Parts: sequence; structure tokens; C-alpha cells
Amino acid sequence: MRRFIYVIPLIVLLGVVGASIVQMKSGVPASKLPSVLIDRPVPDFVLGPIKGQSVGFSSEDLKGQVTLVNLFGSWCFACLTEHPFLMRVKEQNLIPIFGLDWREKDVDAGPMWLEKWGNPYTRIGDDPDSKGAISLGVTGAPESFIVDKKGIIRYKQIGPITPDVWDETLWPIIQKLRQDKS
Repeated sequence: MRRFIYVIPLIVLLGVVGASIVQMKSGVPASKLPSVLIDRPVPDFVLGPIKGQSVGFSSEDLKGQVTLVNLFGSWCFACLTEHPFLMRVKEQNLIPIFGLDWREKDVDAGPMWLEKWGNPYTRIGDDPDSKGAISLGVTGAPESFIVDKKGIIRYKQIGPITPDVWDETLWPIIQKLRQDKS
């Protein structure tokens, strides 16, 4: 019986490796995995503001216009990679960007990061315990969601937003959603 206890981690490891191999052979990169929330309303959540802000962010803020929701953290290297592009989107006033500051261990970390690199967000919710992230089905940072005028999630971007991702995928979706009269 004791030997079996030592075999359990090996069985789990083989299961993870097997699942990874199946995923790779399927030809679908992890960044393209579908979300069960696509074409569904943004789940209800209310997040308080990050330190230094007076207003937080809730699912109700995402109704009435096409929006981009971006999950970030000061600890996230890939978030820093996409951040200059988000600043450019804000400067060009292309779409309101709402942020979830995710899993910050220090309440000063997110605000200091935004002070250093700039703040592209219309509103930011503090999400240290992943309440907003869990409701959105987030798997890692950065992740972004395009939300239509009615508060319906229309697209999930896993990984950094780059100029190519924006031009080839996100911007065409945003333009199409803005033209939708329903």
C-alpha cells in the first residue's frame, strides 16, 4: 500500500503529459481555446477601486458601448509587453478599456506600476482574490475580452495584445460590433 502512494505523483504526471500531447496534436494553440462565456452576458461582479482611485469596476459598467476588458498584474511580464500598445489604443480613443488588477500581493504594486507605465484604463477593479477573474474564466494574465453594447462577451484573447492581434482579430470584431444595430 505504501508503494502505491509513491506511484500516485507519477500517474498524475503522466496524465498531464498525455493531455499536453493530445492538445499539441490537435493543432489548436492554447491561445485559441474557446471560452464557454462567448456569446453570454458578462457574469455579475463588483470590484472595489485600486489604491488611489475613487471608483472601482463592475459588470454593469460594460453596458451601452463596445468595450475591452483587460486583466493585468504588476508581476506579469507579458502584461508589460502589451502595455505600450494599450496606451496607444487609449491615446487614439479607439475603445474604452476596463482593467482588472489581478492577484496583487501588495496594494501599492498595481498603482505604482500604472504610475510608472501609464494608465490606459477607463476604470480599474482591484481583484486580489480573483473574484472577477474567476467569474470571467481567466486562466492567466494577460487576458482580454471584447464585450458588446448589451454586455455580452464576444471574444476572448489569451495572451498579450500585439499590433498584429489587434489588426487581424480584435479591431475587425470591434468595428463589426459597433455597426450592429440590435
